[in-house]
Amino acid sequence: MINIQESENLNGVRMSWNIWPSTRLDMTRIVVPLGTLYTPLKQTQDLTLVHYDPLICRSGSQCGCYLNPYCFVDFRAKTWTCNFCGYRNPLPPYYAERITEQNLPAEKIFTTIEYVLPNSTCPPPVFLFVLDTALNSEEEEPEFEKAKEALQQILLTIPQHALVGLVTFGTMVHVHELGFQELAKSYAFRGTKSYSAVQVAHQLGMAVRNDPRQAAASTSQKRFLLTVNECEFTLNSILDDLQRDRWPVTDTMTKRPARCTGSALSVAIGLLENLYSQNAGRIMLLTSGPCTVGPGQIVSQEKAESMRSYLDFQKENPNAQYTKKAIPYYTNLASRAISAGHTLDIFACSLDQVGLYEMRVLCDRTGGAMVMSDSFSYNVFKDSFKMLFSKVDSDGGYLQMGFNAKIKTVCSKEFKVCGAVGGCCTLGTKHASVSETEIGESGTTEWCAGVLDRGTTLAFFFEPSNQGNNSSQTGGMNAGPGANRNAYLQFQTVYHHPEGKKRMRVTTLARAFAEPDLSNIGGGFDQEAAAVLMTRFAMFQMETTDSLDVLRRLDRVLIRLVSRFASFNKDDPMSFRLSQEFTLFPQFMFNLRRSNFLNTFNCSPDETAFYRTCLLRENVMNSLVMISPALMEYSFDSMQQPVPVLLDAESLKPNVILLLDCFFHVLIWRGETIQQWHDLGYHEKPEYENFKSLLQAPAQDALAILNDRFPVPKYIQTYAHGSASRFLLSKVNPSKTHANKGTDGAAGGQFGSQAGQPQQSNIVLTDDVSYRVFLECLIKYAVQS
Repeated sequence: MINIQESENLNGVRMSWNIWPSTRLDMTRIVVPLGTLYTPLKQTQDLTLVHYDPLICRSGSQCGCYLNPYCFVDFRAKTWTCNFCGYRNPLPPYYAERITEQNLPAEKIFTTIEYVLPNSTCPPPVFLFVLDTALNSEEEEPEFEKAKEALQQILLTIPQHALVGLVTFGTMVHVHELGFQELAKSYAFRGTKSYSAVQVAHQLGMAVRNDPRQAAASTSQKRFLLTVNECEFTLNSILDDLQRDRWPVTDTMTKRPARCTGSALSVAIGLLENLYSQNAGRIMLLTSGPCTVGPGQIVSQEKAESMRSYLDFQKENPNAQYTKKAIPYYTNLASRAISAGHTLDIFACSLDQVGLYEMRVLCDRTGGAMVMSDSFSYNVFKDSFKMLFSKVDSDGGYLQMGFNAKIKTVCSKEFKVCGAVGGCCTLGTKHASVSETEIGESGTTEWCAGVLDRGTTLAFFFEPSNQGNNSSQTGGMNAGPGANRNAYLQFQTVYHHPEGKKRMRVTTLARAFAEPDLSNIGGGFDQEAAAVLMTRFAMFQMETTDSLDVLRRLDRVLIRLVSRFASFNKDDPMSFRLSQEFTLFPQFMFNLRRSNFLNTFNCSPDETAFYRTCLLRENVMNSLVMISPALMEYSFDSMQQPVPVLLDAESLKPNVILLLDCFFHVLIWRGETIQQWHDLGYHEKPEYENFKSLLQAPAQDALAILNDRFPVPKYIQTYAHGSASRFLLSKVNPSKTHANKGTDGAAGGQFGSQAGQPQQSNIVLTDDVSYRVFLECLIKYAVQS
């Protein structure tokens, strides 16, 4: 049996099913999709680095597999047999002379290995900052100063050899020339039109020669893109002198400022297309409002016209008229960035919406980051901005990111790839292992991502290629003695490392096929990974399907799953028993149905876009925190360490402190009794030192979370019946409501319950059903004839 935790630590892989079905018919029986969550650049245990090229299978079928631990090696004949296609390859001389059963190469020992490709050099990464200068009034001047200050501070963090550039925009777009130190100089573009790479080159004087991409590129690059140590003084001077947009609105009470975000992004992408195509590059947008003029417009300048909402989308109100044109426009910009190998990051700091719903595709398809904050002065923005440029001390002080990545999957003949969901884009590579079923970025075996960090996680979906009723008896082309019924999967990730070399990480996996009657497949179910994969699958469906239909599909999947793997007597709910591999899955689905990922009530389109974009890039544990938040209890009974408690209204006791972690918010909640003692100042008296320690413990744990997470969550402190306690009440299971003042229970039955009765719990004012009611309905539908 596969050790789930060990597999994740060694390979950065989690699968919904660790025992695989053999046929498509079996796939329909297990209900939950066959998927893999893969973190390409995960800092795995004992990662092996080798400084030579990988050994590739030379079969005529375009297998593309690399030598791995599951290949059979004939030490006498000096050959190795591919476990994917069965082709026998001769070992090259430098392998054949040294390889023995006692002296194996690293790729025959480790399932994950990273090659530092020789003779491959990469130029340093470029960071092109796109800064919004359009302010609604003079009162927003401090906000603008905070944004400039953040850029100046980040110059101290970026490696000195990295390239930087600056583009500012308001009514017009300005590309600043950093190589002209004697005088501040910039090139202006109209904000009412989009610009192609050729138009940008011509405007910036890069098209005066026959081949602007080659002949004039080196000279132009030194004008607009310079290393930090070359232009730090010039760039700081530009930022110091930079003023708000020169064409401010005259009537700030009735009009929004002219902001040409769409035009600015087209200029920024065109600049890197000309100067840095297929090299490491990030375009980082810092904006404080919606695009109001030019292509990509989100809303008009008239404040009488409010920002679009979900209700406007449903009723097709005039407020949503710009969205239909804006989304295709930003999708086209994302395609241009992908073709050049670059990524786009968005830092949106505003109390109102800025258009993340429309611009989300820029981050989702290029692998960029998205951060949403109320202000440039808040830690959510400042700390997240700094964390993006954090270095790895144990790895030479390089940035924690890989650029211009290409991810390829190699599948054994028993299954095919349906697609990927995450921060990547399809490359359209046709192959026999491409499935007709399309999920996410599909129709290919290769994907690209402008950037990958240590936590970027992609979801890949597969399906068996055998459509018959009888399971295949030989899994994979496993040549050599002792062949097993296994399916094989290999991930190959090529990326630009910040040290200036190309690297390739190769991860090879093997999974056994289930018995024909599927009697053993339940033992290989990973309910945590399955919950995350189902969430990503739902996110993909939400793009083209009504949210209510997606909820109904999730309900049907859950009912069919528990009906398939539970033991019960027909029409007898009391006989229902579910094995431990599946007990948490219904609870994950219950919390998912109530989350902001599927439930858009009381949530703006920008907020939903931010939540979903973050979900599509996080690993299993962080995704689970988003879906089903963690709740820790601090009390005098557990002074040594906090105790995890159920996410339930019964946990809201008056004599405890709770720490809620829902990824986007970290909240400390004090019960009524604790808050009364705090208001009386007991923690300031020497005789109540233990009470002071109790108050400090959750704050210290919250600080550890804030220092380790990107984007940095919003930190909230509240108390029972406080205004901010709504963040906690909206997440807990409403076991005690205004309609049901008795104890309803948090989980009940075989799913576990908290021992003892709480002293007191808050009443949740909601019409949502509790988990007990949800579970009873689930069991009822699962056992019915």
